[in-house]
Amino acid sequence: IASTFYAFLTTFFFFFLTKMSTIELFVNRLDSVESVLPYEYTAFDFCFENTRKRPSENLGQVLFGERIEPSPYEFQFKKAAVCKKVCTKAYDTNISSDKNKLDFLKKGMLLNYQHHWIVDNMPVTWCYDVEDGQKFCNPGFPIGCYVTEGGRAKDACVVNSNFNEKDAFYIFNHVDITIHYHVIENEQLGARLVAAKIEPKSYANSDDESPDCSGGPKFLKSKHSGIFKISYTYSVNFVEDKKIRWASRWDYILESMPHTNIQWFSIMNSLVIVLFLSGMVAMIMLRTLHKDIARYNQMDSVEDAQEEFGWKLVHGDVFRPPRKGMLLSVFLGSGTQIFIMTFVTLFFACLGFLSPANRGALMTCAVVLWVLLGTPAGYVAARLYKSFGGEKWKTNVLLTSFLCPGVVFADFFVMNLILWGEGSSAAMPFGTLVAILALWFCISVPLTFIGAYFGFKRAGIEHPVRTNQIPRQIPEQSFYTKPLPGIVMGGILPFGCIFIQLFFILNSIWSHQMYYMFGFLFLVFIILVITCSEATILLCYFHLCAEDYHWQWRSFLTSGFTAVYFLVYAIHYFFSKLQITGLASTILYFGYTMIMALIFFLFTGTIGFFACFWFVTKIYSVVKVD
Repeated sequence: IASTFYAFLTTFFFFFLTKMSTIELFVNRLDSVESVLPYEYTAFDFCFENTRKRPSENLGQVLFGERIEPSPYEFQFKKAAVCKKVCTKAYDTNISSDKNKLDFLKKGMLLNYQHHWIVDNMPVTWCYDVEDGQKFCNPGFPIGCYVTEGGRAKDACVVNSNFNEKDAFYIFNHVDITIHYHVIENEQLGARLVAAKIEPKSYANSDDESPDCSGGPKFLKSKHSGIFKISYTYSVNFVEDKKIRWASRWDYILESMPHTNIQWFSIMNSLVIVLFLSGMVAMIMLRTLHKDIARYNQMDSVEDAQEEFGWKLVHGDVFRPPRKGMLLSVFLGSGTQIFIMTFVTLFFACLGFLSPANRGALMTCAVVLWVLLGTPAGYVAARLYKSFGGEKWKTNVLLTSFLCPGVVFADFFVMNLILWGEGSSAAMPFGTLVAILALWFCISVPLTFIGAYFGFKRAGIEHPVRTNQIPRQIPEQSFYTKPLPGIVMGGILPFGCIFIQLFFILNSIWSHQMYYMFGFLFLVFIILVITCSEATILLCYFHLCAEDYHWQWRSFLTSGFTAVYFLVYAIHYFFSKLQITGLASTILYFGYTMIMALIFFLFTGTIGFFACFWFVTKIYSVVKVD
């Protein structure tokens, strides 16, 4: 009797809770692959909700231009709805404000702007069939589509043969929403949402005030004049899915992302090639160096020692301070800060803390780490500058604090002004801009000064050999041992190990595709560090053998030149892969690309310098020098 009564209560309360549970649908900013400018949901004059509180956003979401707002689409769990009206919008082209709103809506359809809706922190997806019977689930759906004057259907208009009116904009004013849920077993009462799918449709209702979701598709002629009404409606249905668990509810989106299988194969192929090349470089370096060191030490043990030659000949000049040592030390300090930030961020991403479900977490983590890592930047810059014989410690610490971050911020501020002028949601609010400046000036700069204090307080780095007072004359170099050819060749191998991964990263940034393979990205990061180090060491060895002892700047630029290949690839990607139109979007693309190239230049250059510094210190400490 007790078990029967418990089962009755369980059924009753489950029924009561499911009937009373309200599911809220949130809307995010709209974006397009043909424009870099995202816009807030309200910019297109859709139905909006202003009574509920807007959810708070983290720093990463603000930097990426996400603007999550409540929506009027609200429904009860397991309570189906058919053709429920949300609102009706009326436009009169004789009124300038209405005409501007309608023109902006048409511009959005022409550029294929996409809705991004959220239910239970899950993207609402539009799933449709693609080639080879595969199903692609897009975490967004278009606001409408356009048929050209020649009758050619663009973008989403190809899915319906009824979209055949020439020079017309078809509006998706109705959505069929299907909520998939999973009943929790062996736990407390309730159910969990595991998927939210949508199918956009277009209906020209006979009565816009009382829509019945009937009639042909709703379209707007390009040169329409007079009054135009749009009724927005939705239908919702609930489906129980016992196969999908809550922990794996993102899998159906990630598995359908385009080129996923190609990405896995390409990364593995690149990994094998790079590991093979790295092994070859390491083997050559170890065998050649071993013979050189053995030969030099044997010569020193002979009474009638022959004249020195090769890299040992420049032992009195190899640690001579470089020209522009102040600038080099500042670059190395900033590069160290970026290197540690990247390593820690990718490590946390591998552990699953920065997954796509945690919106904005990746950028938030990177910015916070950069701010907190001012101390290593100041310490490295000060220690190296002191080792170079520099004495202007105030200038050094100020440049470390403000030069590279200032260039990035100035570029970012100009891009933000353009976004402000275009009314884009990606424009950072003034309060957030002030908060970032406060993080920079009040936390990062003091930490940089603290690091520089400890760096200057310590003694300079002791070198294994003495530096001669008079610089040795460098003999005439062949074409292959001159600085520029070596620098240009040095960036090829590191770029070769990342360009496949780079394609998918650029896709996630500019084509709005999800990137989630942080495990492979961290592996490629490690391979990049190894490849930059080995390529720089190899070229450094060749230049030292040619009696050219100016290795400091050359080692930094050799691996740093990978950023130039990155920039060239980004330009190629823009013209060959993207459909971006408009002057503002083009300027924004190249402005943000320049920021990424500068960060990548400092990052790879720092790796090359420290690898070469370790190598030079090591080889000159194991040979006997008179």
